[in-house]
Amino acid sequence: MYDFSAFTHPATWVSLLTLTFMEIVLGIDNIIFISIVVNRLPREQQGRGRTIGLLLALLFRIGLLLSISWIVSLRTALFTINIPEMVNNFGVTGRDLILLAGGLFLMYKSTTEIHTKLQGEEEEEGMKGTGVSMMSIILQIVIIDIVFSFDSILTAVGLVDNVLVMIAAVICAMGIMLAFSGVVANFVNDNPTIKMLALSFLIMIGFMLVMEAAHKEVEKGYLYFAMAFSLIVELLNLRLRKKHKPVQLRDSQYD
Repeated sequence: MYDFSAFTHPATWVSLLTLTFMEIVLGIDNIIFISIVVNRLPREQQGRGRTIGLLLALLFRIGLLLSISWIVSLRTALFTINIPEMVNNFGVTGRDLILLAGGLFLMYKSTTEIHTKLQGEEEEEGMKGTGVSMMSIILQIVIIDIVFSFDSILTAVGLVDNVLVMIAAVICAMGIMLAFSGVVANFVNDNPTIKMLALSFLIMIGFMLVMEAAHKEVEKGYLYFAMAFSLIVELLNLRLRKKHKPVQLRDSQYD
């Protein structure tokens, strides 16, 4: 059924390494989203929440890879919309609907997280002991995992033909992300400015998904460059703030 002999060729291993790297890059936004959402859970449950979220992402991607023909069929128009300004009718595919729903959800969720952070509601919930449930967090992770999985799988299909190579790359990439997810989550959560920047990235990614649903292709290289540049600037700011700590006023001895 599957050709395991392909792994005897050096070209297959090159494809595996390339695809693994691509999966890691495409999975960064997933890790950021999971880290931010899981932060609403009690600290002792956050590690389990991240693990469950990434394992669900792995299962979704392997499941989608085993149904490549269905993935390809999602590019077929389900219905068309007649837009006078367009020469051809606008064909709405299953992929478009998934990207649109996922993009809008990502923009909504990121915006509400920013509002919660600015209003201090997160801290109030922690003081009152009323947080969100693990089930609601897992449901949110499942929704966004589906969207990110489609994006990842469609990229993999364009790079490699062998399904086994795709599955091996997904497993390797997810193992690496699982190993470093705790470090990324702690860094994001311990630095409020980084967390705010990450939420802004997620809004931008959500907008990109909406644009792709409207058949407006956005060059992801520009998006990732903007994200990397902003992150580097913020890391430099963090380092500068650590070097130049604010002056601490001492209590007056005459008080």
